[in-house]
Amino acid sequence: MAFHHSVGDEVDTSVGIPRSYAWVVFALTFGLLISDYMSRQVLNAVFPLLKTEWSLSDSQLGMLSGVVALMVGLLTFPLSLLADRVGRVRSLAVMALLWSVATLICGLAQRYEQMFVARFLVGVGEAAYGSVGIAVVLSVFPKHMRATLTAAFMAGGMFGSVLGMALGGAIAAHLGWRWAFVGMALFGLLLACCYPLIVREARVSHTRFTSAAQQAAQKASRPLRSLYASRSVVAAYIGSGLQLFVGGTVIVWMPSYLNRYYAMGTDKAGALAGLIVLCSGAGMILCGILSDRLCRDAPARKIALAIGYCLGSCVLLSLAFALPPGPLQLLLICLGMLIAAGTTGPAGAMVANLTHYSVHGTAFATLTLANNLLGLAPGPFITGRLSDVFGLQTAFQLVPLMSIGAALVFFYARCHYLHDLARLRGEPSPPAGGTAVLEAQR
Repeated sequence: MAFHHSVGDEVDTSVGIPRSYAWVVFALTFGLLISDYMSRQVLNAVFPLLKTEWSLSDSQLGMLSGVVALMVGLLTFPLSLLADRVGRVRSLAVMALLWSVATLICGLAQRYEQMFVARFLVGVGEAAYGSVGIAVVLSVFPKHMRATLTAAFMAGGMFGSVLGMALGGAIAAHLGWRWAFVGMALFGLLLACCYPLIVREARVSHTRFTSAAQQAAQKASRPLRSLYASRSVVAAYIGSGLQLFVGGTVIVWMPSYLNRYYAMGTDKAGALAGLIVLCSGAGMILCGILSDRLCRDAPARKIALAIGYCLGSCVLLSLAFALPPGPLQLLLICLGMLIAAGTTGPAGAMVANLTHYSVHGTAFATLTLANNLLGLAPGPFITGRLSDVFGLQTAFQLVPLMSIGAALVFFYARCHYLHDLARLRGEPSPPAGGTAVLEAQR
């Protein structure tokens, strides 16, 4: 399947958008992503309280976390495709309203089954937000900033996790776990009401560049095929998902780990776990910036960096959880998490470069699908099952090994990336072992 330059991802959708307005769009979309993850991760901070009050097993707790990621994985593609068709801005506002109301219901739950249904609805509301939100952000900025923006935007998930666990743990310690959910819900409802009033569909929609004839040509070219037509883009989906198995699992279970092995209360455990997640978010941004700086004239180099992030995090986290609890262990965990999510920027840039701009929302939905079905959904549940059998310490010793699989998949992507970029643009493929300069981010 050949793709030609005219239908490739060559349109600069940021033309005509003032940079100040672009940053306003980023800030508000980023704020809602923070709300998204605050609502998702506040549960982790109150795991010990729910376990005691409702006599739950670790597997049941893992299911309450995993059901959100599962619904995100199952629904992100169809809902993102719908958002690309009906309007991304209004879709984002509706999503935020749904997950905020569902989080409020979590605070009212009287038993495990009610909490599970509420968490199910949280997952439905959050399903397509990350993919559609990053598509909106990328549409108002120049192409050469893609890895940085993808990493910075997705780092909002980390910062939201920090706030959700730290604030949730503090609120739960003083007011009870129900008020922790209520606080997250109110923040989301406020932003959901403000977002469509400031971010206008007409100013950020990619269709403002295309005439009726051009839109017909795009349909004829079937840009949806670019979602899966190259080996490297499929490998980017899989590698990103496998690596997030590691980072996502550590985020979910770290408050419980600190509670059990460091004898910390929910407030202190949530705060320290938040600091560890903050390291991951900061590393995500730094790794994305590094990718853009080093790889503008060498596209395949970003994948080499992703491989390095996978292997580095595997070594650091494996060493950390082989040590007894103490300051050195915490330091190595922080360092490991600093680079564990570093693949987000390179993987996001690969997906954007290898897919058609008119379906970027759906492209990032596919990436989100892989992230959740391969990483964020099974990670907490599998770790909970291992914890029930062997203990959480042993489970955490096994989790980092998944990064080796992620590194192998990214290596496969590196072998085909330049060829796939050339094929997408309708250009001659670079010779085997060649160093053809393809400025994919220009």
